Amino acid sequence: MILGGVTALLGVNILRLLRHLREEFLLVLGTSSSESALPRLMGKLEGLGVRRDIVGLTVPTGYSFNLDGSSIYLSLAAVYIAQATDTPLGIGGQLGLLAVMLLTSKGSGGITGAGFIALAATLSTVGTVPAAGIMLVFGIDKFMSECRALTNLAGNTVATLVVARWEGVLDRARVNRVLRTGRPEPDVPEVPEVTRKDAPSDRPGRLVR
Repeated sequence: MILGGVTALLGVNILRLLRHLREEFLLVLGTSSSESALPRLMGKLEGLGVRRDIVGLTVPTGYSFNLDGSSIYLSLAAVYIAQATDTPLGIGGQLGLLAVMLLTSKGSGGITGAGFIALAATLSTVGTVPAAGIMLVFGIDKFMSECRALTNLAGNTVATLVVARWEGVLDRARVNRVLRTGRPEPDVPEVPEVTRKDAPSDRPGRLVR
């Protein structure tokens, strides 16, 4: 819902964007890691008209620091374990745990199952929620790992479009055309403007004997 609202502000249909990246989503679903689709994702974003320098900076950085799926998983899993083990957790404890989870989730997107290890390490370090409760979510971690990777891929895609819009180089008409047709448009090289001094004369020159 949040990603859909952000793309709506950008003037892009989130459903068409997800359909355009369906091959990358299937690749991530099979490998449980968003790193496997990194080259293809960068190529798709360049095909949408996003400049190469923006794609080359935003996407790899987002794979380390913009891990939406891992952050959501860690926060919800910690609260679920606290409720399942009847551990009292006030508002202050929840906010503090959320802040720690946001930090420990960074850098865990490239390794399959790293979110579960980050959850175990965080709970054992903080101490407010019993770390033994991670076995309650161990059985579904394979499924949750795929969900984390898919969410991370979608979040980094939208973040790249937001940065391009922020820089004022996002061509919404071109993006929507590519999403509608499914065919990337090549960049048209800029033709240097010919000045009057360099322009060839249209009058025949005189022969000098």
